[in-house]
Amino acid sequence: MSTTDRDLIAAHAEVKAEIARTDTKTALLLAFVGAVLAGTWSLARDLPMNRPAIVAGGLGLALLVAAAGLLLRSTRPNLGGRHGFPLWATLTADEIAAAVAGDLAADIAGLSRLAVVKFTCLRRAVDLTMAGGALLILAALLAAGGAR
Repeated sequence: MSTTDRDLIAAHAEVKAEIARTDTKTALLLAFVGAVLAGTWSLARDLPMNRPAIVAGGLGLALLVAAAGLLLRSTRPNLGGRHGFPLWATLTADEIAAAVAGDLAADIAGLSRLAVVKFTCLRRAVDLTMAGGALLILAALLAAGGAR
């Protein structure tokens, strides 16, 4: 095995590991956002709210719902992809062997693009979650008597 082959195999494993890490982070953040949404709904329906608290809380909830949408988009299966399972499902055993032998660099490029899309969605979702959380904290302060 040449140095180039080893480097390609290492790069392929690294990209797949990044995708797995991103998917794990996405799943954890999605669970967190869901818990915050459920907790906020449970708390807010029993509290007397003033108009500023309702506006801030509504915006915060909207940002959290948008974050959840981005997270779901990030985890959505890509069945139209040019690599991985969808490709293999359309090939014969001989075609798979030929594709794997000669197309590792193309697979690394495709997986890398997929990883960047997933990472970008995760990053935006984190930003929206932080902004939504800040607005929910503001809403809680306003409901507690900050603005009457």
